[in-house]
Amino acid sequence: MANVVKKLCISFELAQKMVNAAVAKARELGVSENVTILDDGGNLKAFSRMDGAPIPTIEMAQNKAYTALLGVSTQDFFNFIQGDPSLLAGIPTLARMAAWGGGFPIKVNGEVVGAIGISGAPTVQNDVDCAKAALALVSDAVPVG
Repeated sequence: MANVVKKLCISFELAQKMVNAAVAKARELGVSENVTILDDGGNLKAFSRMDGAPIPTIEMAQNKAYTALLGVSTQDFFNFIQGDPSLLAGIPTLARMAAWGGGFPIKVNGEVVGAIGISGAPTVQNDVDCAKAALALVSDAVPVG
């Protein structure tokens, strides 16, 4: 078994509960969101587009989640690249990368098991608040940024 690696991955059940928590927070805030949950390999695990959420923000939510698979929030990722002109110029040219708030890794015991990306509300802070509501369901997911 030396050639096989065991890893953790977010379950469908948790992914769906996180989508529901994010949607509930969006309703509380009076906004419409697209909510994406990816597994650790970047594959779509759960998704919801609330009525009224803008179509282009579907892709934005997915890209935020994909970027968060790096292990940091998309806001922290932006804070990291903004200090280096070559990263700031190059990173946005990569497919599926998003460097603005609303994407977070989902970690269990320090291991990235998936990611959440939310987009569609009028402000990035709305996206972040909805993501944090979903992350509250994961005991050791402590979002920063």
